[in-house]
Amino acid sequence: MNRLPDAGSTPPAKKHRKTLGEGELTFSQDSMCQEDAHSWQFWSVEELAEQLALRGLQELAEKFQGEEIAGKHLHFVTDDKLKQMGIRKMGKILDFEKFLDDVGCKANKGSTYHPNTKIFNDPIHGHVELHPLCVKIIDTPQFQRLRFIKQLGACYFVFPGAAHNRFEHSIGVCHLAGQLTRTLQRRQPELMINDEDILCVEIAGLCHDLGHGPFSHLFDGEFIPLTSGAKWKHEDASVKMFDHLVHENNLGAVFSKFGLTDTDRIFIKEQIKGPPRERLTQTDYPYQGRSKEKEFLYEIVANKRNGIDVDKWDYFARDCYMLGIKNNFDHNRFMKFSRVICVEGVMQICARDKEASSLYDMFHTRSSLHRRAYQHRGNKIVEAMLLEAMIKADDHIKIPGANGSMVKMSKCIEDMVAYTRLTDHILNQIMLSTEPELEESRNIVNNIMCRKLYKCVGQSQPRPGRIISEEDIPLIKSQLIESMTEDDKESEVALEFEDIVVHLVYLDYGMKDKNPIENVRFYNKYDPNTAVEVRKTQVSHMLPEKFAEQMILVYCKDPQQKAKLGIAARCFENWCSKHNMETPKHFGWELTPVVKRGASQEAVSTPPDSRHPDGGRQETPHSAGKFKQKLSF
Repeated sequence: MNRLPDAGSTPPAKKHRKTLGEGELTFSQDSMCQEDAHSWQFWSVEELAEQLALRGLQELAEKFQGEEIAGKHLHFVTDDKLKQMGIRKMGKILDFEKFLDDVGCKANKGSTYHPNTKIFNDPIHGHVELHPLCVKIIDTPQFQRLRFIKQLGACYFVFPGAAHNRFEHSIGVCHLAGQLTRTLQRRQPELMINDEDILCVEIAGLCHDLGHGPFSHLFDGEFIPLTSGAKWKHEDASVKMFDHLVHENNLGAVFSKFGLTDTDRIFIKEQIKGPPRERLTQTDYPYQGRSKEKEFLYEIVANKRNGIDVDKWDYFARDCYMLGIKNNFDHNRFMKFSRVICVEGVMQICARDKEASSLYDMFHTRSSLHRRAYQHRGNKIVEAMLLEAMIKADDHIKIPGANGSMVKMSKCIEDMVAYTRLTDHILNQIMLSTEPELEESRNIVNNIMCRKLYKCVGQSQPRPGRIISEEDIPLIKSQLIESMTEDDKESEVALEFEDIVVHLVYLDYGMKDKNPIENVRFYNKYDPNTAVEVRKTQVSHMLPEKFAEQMILVYCKDPQQKAKLGIAARCFENWCSKHNMETPKHFGWELTPVVKRGASQEAVSTPPDSRHPDGGRQETPHSAGKFKQKLSF
């Protein structure tokens, strides 16, 4: 290896020495002249060592030569990297930082500071600093509409604290995306993460929910499939809305000003939408925005491999805080133990082996949020009523769209001008309307406001090994009607098909019946560059054996007719008996008697095998229509 000349000798001439005007580019002890702000990026290993030596940083110059650090690597030389190289004295580290400032390189400081950076005070993450381009995006009508879309949709009608919106969630995801990317940049300079990568990931986090419609997942998950039959997801609209946002607000030049190209915009949209489903298991590389060496960047905002991403980290923390539910996962700790490792030819974000139990806590938190809030029976029935009101109003409410057109709600997904104007305000538009065409929708909304909700008459779940699909719901409703006795059918309050609402609730760890931790790779502190699997039994023997379950809930639309509610409850109980379902749990119709100590269970309950030959249960006080105790919903 060629050594640098002694400090007192004259440095050798270079063939490609930079020039400024007619003289050579030289450096004095106190000041530097630069050909341009980024000339340091083109220095070779020898040229960088020479410039360091000219500044009196001879020891550092030798170290850099030994590590073959060139100008393009300067941005990734962190304080930790200097300490690994043996440069531990604070004075020398400060001298090196002064050198970086003089040449215009802001390594060790994350993204370059911009005077237009804004500070947001967030209740979850504290003071959040956002890049000026992110601020430009926030200050557009397309992004501001997220202020008027509830993060948890109808949950606000059940949990008074669930009043937060997609707006603040998106800012939180942007912040966490930048945090995680900078953490990887500082800890692993060899990944060559640059400022443009960080900014693109932040923008993807900021814009990932632009496509949500009224009441969030109610719109894309139920309203659109029922009204148009389209296989459409909010991610599709987010990509279209992002393009619309950039075009309508003339942000193309602003993107260029901050160094982002058309390829970078492709990268942003790929992060929002994710890879094509049909290519997830193929070996061909599905992305165009970044090369295969940076594939790990696609796992930060929306991780399709195992579901561990900053989007979940923000909504776990934010939703738990607003709902009053404890969050057992610390995303800040997890970031500090994240590391990118090549796994079977793919660069993946891996975790420290001791964090495996924390990841199980994270997915358990997800399951708890679904069980206690997102899939709460009160929330689901308000959603059903809102959905019914929106469907009945679809043909009668028009939204101003492009070129002066008037678009109905279900068609707004094809017109981003109209979609920009479509938010949760649709509820007020229905409620405050006077048109006779909206009377049915208006009555439903008024019932929601007055708490005249459909009543849940029972909840059950399939026996192990059986799954009910959404396509089975019409058949289930028909079978429930057929379960009525002859007396019930002749009654004045006999059930009709339209009287029944059936909901299927899915509770899992995010990957149906699979354990998502099986798709996570770990490392240990003794070999941080080798990815390994951590089996469930290596973490704890108290972890779940199954990772998904399904529940079925039946509601009756006429809460004032107690006799009809009793008929619906009996029909559901008979249906469960005939179709190998668990005995249903009833809400407010009959409570299981408390068994006194020493008393026989047979004295207070019907033996589980006491069935009529036709498959029905023996008559109980409940099935006779006697309600021992009622609970308010």
